[in-house]
Amino acid sequence: MDKLSFLQQYRKSIEFVSNEDLLNIKKENIPKEWMEVFIETDKIERKDKIIALWNRVCEKELSHTISYLKENLVDVELIIDNGQYAILYSVKSENDEILYYEGGIPNKSIYNLDMQQAWSSVPQSIVKFYGKLHNGFYYMPSRAMGLVPLERVTYFKEDEWGILDDLEHPLEINLDTTYGFFENGMGGYVAVDLNNCTDNGATLWFTNDQPEYSVDFWDIVDEWILIGLQDN
Repeated sequence: MDKLSFLQQYRKSIEFVSNEDLLNIKKENIPKEWMEVFIETDKIERKDKIIALWNRVCEKELSHTISYLKENLVDVELIIDNGQYAILYSVKSENDEILYYEGGIPNKSIYNLDMQQAWSSVPQSIVKFYGKLHNGFYYMPSRAMGLVPLERVTYFKEDEWGILDDLEHPLEINLDTTYGFFENGMGGYVAVDLNNCTDNGATLWFTNDQPEYSVDFWDIVDEWILIGLQDN
């Protein structure tokens, strides 16, 4: 099965953007940094340019992820799905399988009403990732094991958490101000209580296990993305 057929099992309308179509994209529809990557015809140069962009945005926060991508990124391609552009990353896992990760276009507008109202309180390092690099970066088939798009951020207040009845200690976060930016696809979240998130403070939240409080948001996100990239 070729790459496009594989991807269309999960997203029927997904297409690759050809070099010819790239030149016809209106400047306001993709970031100029992306255009600089994809007008490059040499695959190695394209990879180097996208890694350089990651380094500019989150070299400190996602150092292990970037290091793995630097060594194992096979290709980056521009894709479009229902009018939305994104970057497809083809990454070699530790067992030499090619995994496909998607990075959404940096957010210009926030359509999630809950997130829109809370955005001014989100830590700047998270704002920078979503605004300068990607609106989410995740394993494409499951749309998990990564930072989710802002429109899919979990607003904890709106979910029914059965684990609340089984907590061994008092709840240390306010569900009304807590948002899950990372999902592992198996009931695990890296969540931020916007009223208590100094120094990248976050909560490791599970649907079926005890939460871990006061973890470093980027330490956990970097570790979990790396786990997925190595062998999803």
